[in-house]
Amino acid sequence: MCKTEVHRKTIAILSAKVYLCHSVNRTLNTMATIYDFTALTSEGKELDLADLRGKVILIVNTASKCGYTPQLAGLEELHKQYHDQGLVLLGFPCNQFGGQDPGTDEEIRNFCQVNYGVTFQIMQKVEVNGSHAHPLFNFLKEETSQDSDLPVKPIRWNFNKFLISRDGTDITRYGSAKLPKNLAKDIEALL
Repeated sequence: MCKTEVHRKTIAILSAKVYLCHSVNRTLNTMATIYDFTALTSEGKELDLADLRGKVILIVNTASKCGYTPQLAGLEELHKQYHDQGLVLLGFPCNQFGGQDPGTDEEIRNFCQVNYGVTFQIMQKVEVNGSHAHPLFNFLKEETSQDSDLPVKPIRWNFNKFLISRDGTDITRYGSAKLPKNLAKDIEALL
């Protein structure tokens, strides 16, 4: 079995577990929160988002061969400027849009570091839409789709950004064209 197939099966199992927990929480009238999720770093280590409670979190689906890829430099500037005040930035590479992140996790991490000086956490490559979408992104889409005619508003391209408040109750979604520097005021309001 190839590594990609194992990864997809692992994501499918995690998705089913989180979906079940999310369904039980809704049935019991308790809501899932950002802190109910885990994800793997590009080094393969599990990151429990519960460990980020009390921090402002910025989650971005990234790609290394996209017209928006230069936003990595702006994201790094946000990280440098606000990390000591409580901002945690997580970049999730995704190859779903035009095949614009085809490398391995190690290749992607190295690309980000060498070309953009990225020091914020690059996560393991994920899918953000469809049946193999990472459960975290299903949650983020669901929580930010209230004003949409669609049941869950899909992510349309790379570099969608999700800004989460310190208590995890406020999640704001920004499209690909929103430059990282234009998030500064919103981040400062949450810090």
